[in-house]
Amino acid sequence: MLKALLDWFTRTSLVLQIIVALILGGLVAWLWPSAAPSVSLLGTLFISALKAVAPILVFLLVMAAISGHRPGQETQIKPVLTLYLIGTLAAACVAVAASTLFPSVIHFREVPQVQGVPSEISQVLISVLKSAFDNPVNALLNANYIGILVWAIALGIALRHASPSTRTMVDDFGQAITVVIQSVIRLAPLGIFGLVVSTFSSGGLEALKDYAHLLIVLVGCMVLVALVVNPVIVWTQTRRNPYPLVLTCLRESAVTAFFTRSSGANIPVNLALAKKLKLDEHTYSISIPLGATINMAGAAITISVLTLAAAHTLHISVDIPTAILLCVVSAVCACGASGVPGGSLLLIPLACSLFNIPNDVAMYVVGVGYVIGVVQDSTETALNSSTDVLFTAAACRAAERKAGLEVARI
Repeated sequence: MLKALLDWFTRTSLVLQIIVALILGGLVAWLWPSAAPSVSLLGTLFISALKAVAPILVFLLVMAAISGHRPGQETQIKPVLTLYLIGTLAAACVAVAASTLFPSVIHFREVPQVQGVPSEISQVLISVLKSAFDNPVNALLNANYIGILVWAIALGIALRHASPSTRTMVDDFGQAITVVIQSVIRLAPLGIFGLVVSTFSSGGLEALKDYAHLLIVLVGCMVLVALVVNPVIVWTQTRRNPYPLVLTCLRESAVTAFFTRSSGANIPVNLALAKKLKLDEHTYSISIPLGATINMAGAAITISVLTLAAAHTLHISVDIPTAILLCVVSAVCACGASGVPGGSLLLIPLACSLFNIPNDVAMYVVGVGYVIGVVQDSTETALNSSTDVLFTAAACRAAERKAGLEVARI
């Protein structure tokens, strides 16, 4: 029986195994909730393994890619960054429009107390700058991807003048850590099985009933961006049916990101998917780690929806110029969310200040965000992380199309 199970494990696609894990996890949580503490250990270990190898993987791959880059060699980093910014701003606009058409009202009750919220955009930018100049060892230990990227780029540029054997050694280290992470990813079904059992047996979903409308608007915006806005952006680059690429990214990246709830932990998954899609390694080895820090469409949606929910609760009218300003502020805040402990939720008071909403009320809104975080954060991370590889692929496919090369099919 064990041999048959191993044979099935090696022959079956990873996606099908994850689907089976989702179903089995739901059944275990429903039929045997007492087993949740033991089974959830699988999920905890899986996330820990991803978080452990992701920083060193990003550091080595980015350093190897830049050190091996030769003058005149084309990369698509600038187009990818442009798509990141367009996607984040478009997501904020969708959220503001949806919140205006379907206004949410928050029924305040006792919520978690939160501290350490930035009061100005300058604080967010300063936090990001501090992260960029972090000690390299400290950046690796704390998974500070902004600091990791800065040091990897700096060392990569310096190593471009090193001997070929040194550059080869760096590349070999990158390939070795890639093999390690591929082994970890193969254990994703077991990890997701444990995460599903932990999520559905905790009873946290009961707390979401009071915020059903708010959640529907939040998740609806993210689904709309994933299935309508992003495909339109991809089509402008590839001039081909975008849905095969979009659905592939959602299936193979968004699912794991939804349960790990960490863009950093999902970086190895995205790197593996980019390699599977046969994208330019010199592009995706930099753009995907960078996307995990600045490509935050889901965060822009969260900030916009919850801010407008607070405004509607206090019967504050929102005119068009203020709504446009909120879109820009939400997009800027979202790009800096990774530099603030707590992510997008802690930037809500900053956006609330546009409407002169009292800080006490804004803090209650942040608390509500933590209550619904079991769904909000998971969906937000799924959108953010899957879009990293989607826009990287779109930029690479666009370059292939412009060069007259045959564009690889999904």
